[in-house]
Amino acid sequence: MASFGGFPYAAILLVLCILHVDVVRGQITHPTEVSALNAIKDRLIDPMNKLKKWNRGDPCTSNWTGVICHKIPNDAYLHVTELELFNMNLSGTLAPEVGLLSQLNKLDFMWNNLTGNIPKEIGNITTLTLITLNGNQLSGSLPDEIGYLQKLNRLQIDQNQISGPIPKSFGNLTSMKHFHMNNNSLSGRIPTELFRLPVLLHLLVDTNNLSGPLPPELAETRSLKILQADNNNFSGSSIPAVYNNIRTLLKLSLRNCSLQGVIPDLSGIPDLGYLDLSWNQLTGSIPTNKLASNVTKIDLSHNFLNGTIPANFSGLPNLQFLSFEANNLSGAVPSTIWSGITFTGNRSLLLDFQNNILDTIPDAFEPPKAVTLLLFGNRVCDTSNPARAAGLCQPTFVNDAPSGHGPQVSLNCAPCPTDRNYEYSPSSPLPCFCAVPLGVGFRLKSPGIADFRSYKEAFEIDSTSVLDLSVYQLYIEQYTWEAGPRLNMHLKLFPNNTNLFTISEVMRLRQLLAGWQITLSDIFGPYELLNFTLGSYADDFPTVVSSGLNKGALAGILAGTIIAAIAVSVVSTLFIVRRRSKRRTVSRRSLLSRYSVKIDGVRSFTFEEMATATNDFDDSAEIGQGGYGKVYKGKLADGTAVAIKRAHEDSLQGSKEFVTEIELLSRLHHRNLVSLIGYCDEEDEQMLVYEFMPNGTLRDHLSATCKRPLNFAQRLHIALGAAKGILYLHTEADPPIFHRDVKATNILLDSKFVAKVADFGLSRLAPFPDIEGKLPAHISTVVKGTPGYLDPEYFLTHKLTEKSDVYSLGVVLLELLTGMKPIQFGKNIVREVNTAYRSGDISGIIDSRMSWCPPEFATRFLSLGLKCCQDDTDARPYMAEIARELDAIRSALPEGEELMSVTSMEMSSSGTLTQSTSNSLITTTGEHFDISHASSSGVPSRMAMNPR
Repeated sequence: MASFGGFPYAAILLVLCILHVDVVRGQITHPTEVSALNAIKDRLIDPMNKLKKWNRGDPCTSNWTGVICHKIPNDAYLHVTELELFNMNLSGTLAPEVGLLSQLNKLDFMWNNLTGNIPKEIGNITTLTLITLNGNQLSGSLPDEIGYLQKLNRLQIDQNQISGPIPKSFGNLTSMKHFHMNNNSLSGRIPTELFRLPVLLHLLVDTNNLSGPLPPELAETRSLKILQADNNNFSGSSIPAVYNNIRTLLKLSLRNCSLQGVIPDLSGIPDLGYLDLSWNQLTGSIPTNKLASNVTKIDLSHNFLNGTIPANFSGLPNLQFLSFEANNLSGAVPSTIWSGITFTGNRSLLLDFQNNILDTIPDAFEPPKAVTLLLFGNRVCDTSNPARAAGLCQPTFVNDAPSGHGPQVSLNCAPCPTDRNYEYSPSSPLPCFCAVPLGVGFRLKSPGIADFRSYKEAFEIDSTSVLDLSVYQLYIEQYTWEAGPRLNMHLKLFPNNTNLFTISEVMRLRQLLAGWQITLSDIFGPYELLNFTLGSYADDFPTVVSSGLNKGALAGILAGTIIAAIAVSVVSTLFIVRRRSKRRTVSRRSLLSRYSVKIDGVRSFTFEEMATATNDFDDSAEIGQGGYGKVYKGKLADGTAVAIKRAHEDSLQGSKEFVTEIELLSRLHHRNLVSLIGYCDEEDEQMLVYEFMPNGTLRDHLSATCKRPLNFAQRLHIALGAAKGILYLHTEADPPIFHRDVKATNILLDSKFVAKVADFGLSRLAPFPDIEGKLPAHISTVVKGTPGYLDPEYFLTHKLTEKSDVYSLGVVLLELLTGMKPIQFGKNIVREVNTAYRSGDISGIIDSRMSWCPPEFATRFLSLGLKCCQDDTDARPYMAEIARELDAIRSALPEGEELMSVTSMEMSSSGTLTQSTSNSLITTTGEHFDISHASSSGVPSRMAMNPR
């Protein structure tokens, strides 16, 4: 008989088969946890098929992606201890069955697209130490049950849509070090219980809707280093004087919090390095007590401070940024602030004293070249010595600190090998050294500095030290300041003078970064991992680490699995082939065939035609992305430019939204509605093909980053076009249609900035007369739409009417005039505009980027928007009334302004002015205006400046 090592093959096979049967019978992972993982997968949408390994084998022994297990002593089963699924493009909801993973230490779903609530069942996992759910679209309130987790030391739920109060039960989290809850819609007061937590280091609650007075109990904190609470509404609150007793605080940031009163003495905080109290209503003089010597940034701008600039800001060796802009400070410009600073390398100092009433420059006044001093808007720029002040009095907008890139590699090097993505190691001691790096997306969430350049070397030394790397192994490819302010960095890690990292080294680095097992110096604050790019290492890198198993057990499991795989492969192959054949047969039955749909005037495209139009859906053709899927710019065979909206897997399969949009748009024809050219519905693909709108969405042109802001007349034309499009839906479509999702991103602009309403996936037909001929006043339906645009009555009663669209358009009108978003920094646009309107002073909310907007037109426009946004449905105007009023405002514009709006729109599109042969110009609404009176320059004779 054949043998191996003295044992018959048959005996070996018998043992392995018995072992495998035992493994299967024992269900290596605890059965309850297997069920929990399957329930979690069922609730997730996985368009990139990242969880394909979750369809086979045992979670802990079959390398389920992101599932990390350990063996518990005296327990026959393996247990899931980490669920690490960050940045995988997952959507869907987080199943409550996650609470059954009783041994879980780490729950990580960062940077996905999860919606729904955070399950309260998470409070059952008493072993949890890390919860990282930031960067999703989670909503609802924070569960009180999280307060049961005594071992939890990090909670990251930032950048979601979570509302409601911060639970007082969080005061029981005695192991908590890091609360990251910024960029949500949390409301109510900051619970005083949080400041009694013994080891709390970082409390980030900025950009929420928190209110109430600032808690004096903050002074009782024993370990807090960072309090970042910008962009909240502590209206009427002052900064408690007892904050001077906080011995551990490094950073205090309370920007834009509606704070009042005086600035207390904070010189008793021994290590305070960063103070931002800007954009409040603080009064009185600046305290004269000397701040800590390690301070880097002080921002007291945009308050109501008076008196002089005291001398206590001199001799601060680490100061990078000092701003008193937009206060009422008087007296002399200080001349000694930069004393004690050694300006070497990239070291610099920015002093922003703009828009005060400073009136004197001292005789001995010689700022170093590394000092930027801004004095625009002070008396000293009009008096004193104009020649000396001239270079300091230019108006300057102070934006974020400079971004940057790493050093470039010498071009004299020979090319690196093309396989495995080799690159030059920029800092290697070996010249022209080629290696394969790891890419790391890394962000400092609350840095204690204003300018990274002079701290770059310190960061390199600090981060490589905790990662156990040499400094030359780290290359900072680029860094960019973001809102917060936060510092986003793209890092590359190179192997240590070898071409490749070992897989164990890759795993070690990933575990350190993803597990928050490194601690940076306090000056850099908390960090977060945005991505960890394996690149060429991906094929070699295991997706799961199953720890705690001895080699013998692993060998047995592996052998049993191999035997099972051989035994099952034939059966499973036949099953898969049959299933795929059946699936293909089903998929070729288009979704449209399941519904009785009349489609006229639109084309049915094949998948091949769509692939050709987009160069196989190349990334360079992608122009947008949403919950539905991606949008590509394409070019049809006849040269027509189109926008192709391609559903990702599971997004619309089996739903009627795809059918609804085709059915509605195929019979709607109006110059202010986007045109549907065709669709593709085959081979598990659903695509909608629209006319291409080269100027994007209205929201694009209202954003702060838009380089060519719309003027008032242009905004008025866009508003009128949108109103006419919706009016057509309400009154001329047969039967009438309620759009249900009117918003700035669903108003598209063509090459001449004609507004076209888009996205009819949520639209509903208006109610039909009943058997007695009576027309119901509403449709009862599940609430759908976009927060900030939703009609309050529809939200509360589920009764959809044409006035629901009126409310949404009213929000768009307010956006057009203010540039604000519907909900931003915890503030609602309707409430903010109402407050300003009732005060009689709307100048502070008008978008300052408009070059012309006289008060009478602004008031009329805002009044119409607010009428549309009344809570009482009956008090809102009909769409016909809105269109008439917008047309009346447009007609009242001076003819020169009307002409300029059209000229500007056509110029921005093509760079040339299109003029008809008959001294008339066609506007975006189709009317003609005589331009024979216009000056040769085309500039109107009357121009009123923005009232701000």
